[in-house]
Amino acid sequence: MKEKIDEKYIFNLISSNIKRLRALQNFSQLDLSINTGLTHNFINDIENRKKGISARSLASLSNALNVEPYQFFLPEGISGGDMMIYVKDFNDSLQKVVSNLTEQYLTKDKKSK
Repeated sequence: MKEKIDEKYIFNLISSNIKRLRALQNFSQLDLSINTGLTHNFINDIENRKKGISARSLASLSNALNVEPYQFFLPEGISGGDMMIYVKDFNDSLQKVVSNLTEQYLTKDKKSK
């Protein structure tokens, strides 16, 4: 059975994901502080579950870590570890392939008619 979803569960989930995603980028807390404008102490407090975080701060972290905001809410078992960071890249690549194929084949069909 999965863990009960409550405020504490979400708080812990966000904190652990920030720490994990920061480590995947090989960022120290100081690096992340510089890239987000958040203080080093604040990042440390978030990761150590001493403080909560606002949507504004999550947006800053998302941009600095180059991840989609939903990735802060994925349980570790679902995230796929290191692979989570590449979901957006895969999606972008797939969209480019579909766009290229659509342009290549649908444009030819329209021109030949």
